[in-house]
Amino acid sequence: MTTPILSTHALTGGYGDFQALFGIDLHLDKGEVISLIGANGAGKSTFLKSIFGLLPVAPDMVRFEGTPVGGTPAHQMVRKGISMVPEGRRLFTGMTVEENMRVAIDNARMSEAEGPWSRDRLFQLFPILKEKRRQPIENLSGGQQQMVAISRALLCQPKVLLCDEISLGLAPKVIREIYAVLPEISAAGTSIVLVEQDVSLAREASHRLYCMLEGRITLAGASHDISREAIAAAYFGAA
Repeated sequence: MTTPILSTHALTGGYGDFQALFGIDLHLDKGEVISLIGANGAGKSTFLKSIFGLLPVAPDMVRFEGTPVGGTPAHQMVRKGISMVPEGRRLFTGMTVEENMRVAIDNARMSEAEGPWSRDRLFQLFPILKEKRRQPIENLSGGQQQMVAISRALLCQPKVLLCDEISLGLAPKVIREIYAVLPEISAAGTSIVLVEQDVSLAREASHRLYCMLEGRITLAGASHDISREAIAAAYFGAA
């Protein structure tokens, strides 16, 4: 049996005395895209933060390429090959598009020349960024800023990309543009965990889908094999 590139094992976690996750078992294979859906408060973002070392978890609760990495600080996770596009983008204001991208280059696990992602390739993926490369980040639209956030994460040359609500607050046309590049990212060898509230987007973009409710996985399976009725029941906790 092939070892998943990323997996969680009875993962629990939360914030101080508040437990938000209860025994999450999940796996991601090489070259795969999985979606994690659920309503607000289901624990999706907490789950990503727990994987990425932003919240404390036991080492064996998170495995990367078969090795326990739970609780490893985020900057070390980047060096290992896991990168994250955080909810809200978290870009650096007062800096240009290219300066925001350079932050990733300076901390990447390998150079642009060695890895699959370079600024030139990302400017082909998102042509508007080449046009605006010297503009301050605050002058960009929300969709353009999201493209920068994705580009910054990819310039870390990740083997696994964690995406937290990348469609949030964006116009439908922009969402389609961003989601259209996910197959190319996956084809370049980057596996993706996609946290998404829009069920249709999640199903279309992924190979497999997990549904969360109140910190637990309530449904898992091949994205196109799961019925909408099953998703609705798992999403809302219907009997």
